[in-house]
Amino acid sequence: MNISEYQNYHETKSHTDSRFPYNTYLCSIPLDFTHVPLHWHSELELIVIKRGRGIVSVDLNRHYVCAGDVVLIRPGQLHSIEQEKHYCVEYENIILKPELLISGPDDLCAIRFIQPLLDGRIPAQTHFTSATPYFSEISQNIRQIDLLCDARPEGYQLAVKGYLFQLFFVLISNQKKKGEDSPSQKKTLEKMKTILKYVEENYSQHVTIDDMAKLTYYSKSHFMKFFKGHMGISFIEYLNDYRLTMAERMLRFSDASILGIAESCGFENLSYFNRIFKRKYGQSPGKWRSLYGE
Repeated sequence: MNISEYQNYHETKSHTDSRFPYNTYLCSIPLDFTHVPLHWHSELELIVIKRGRGIVSVDLNRHYVCAGDVVLIRPGQLHSIEQEKHYCVEYENIILKPELLISGPDDLCAIRFIQPLLDGRIPAQTHFTSATPYFSEISQNIRQIDLLCDARPEGYQLAVKGYLFQLFFVLISNQKKKGEDSPSQKKTLEKMKTILKYVEENYSQHVTIDDMAKLTYYSKSHFMKFFKGHMGISFIEYLNDYRLTMAERMLRFSDASILGIAESCGFENLSYFNRIFKRKYGQSPGKWRSLYGE
């Protein structure tokens, strides 16, 4: 299971046709999962906060969000979602592939507007609140798309694309003043993406500091300092937390044995897995499954 599967496992709206790659999921933290770890992917994502309060991190910048807020995640941006303190946070997670809005290599709108917006050449605001001057236009477009995806009248895909184009128009016509990221900042984000993608793809295997140092072309000591400096925790803490996140999901939604889950999530010692799982979740894996398993 990778992070996208983890996040979208508990979907409440069915997928659209694979030829129309626009999907919507309703999620709740901590009801569905404790948090969404820092990750990145090639799709465009919109996070629409429905209730509660949370924190959405985008490219290592933390945004405190509440009901009504919208967060735009461009393809390739690092992002995570968590609740704020004791609050729950419920949100709509919208995922769409850029090719949904691109008709071909010579598409003028794609060349001049869509691709530059997606890759950051046209700078757009990330966090939209009721104080944003054009917030009502953004929220209304999303609302109309949601209604269409619920009812699905004949040809609704045409209208969904129309509202998405309108949404892009609003973003582009209200684009931020361009500010260049420093070379060091770009390098940091690329290094972090490399590290996090490696964890996502290899967390079930034996992963060491030596492996990560080689991956990033850093010495072991520099890698550890780099990671903790940007993440606030050590790499081993992050790796174990990621593994526990995946294990918790499997305990809820699979029939695999606890030993099998521990091993598939990279834990070689069952007693160690039981101990740190209880430390994070307050219950043993077996008790957690009995309380929350489906």
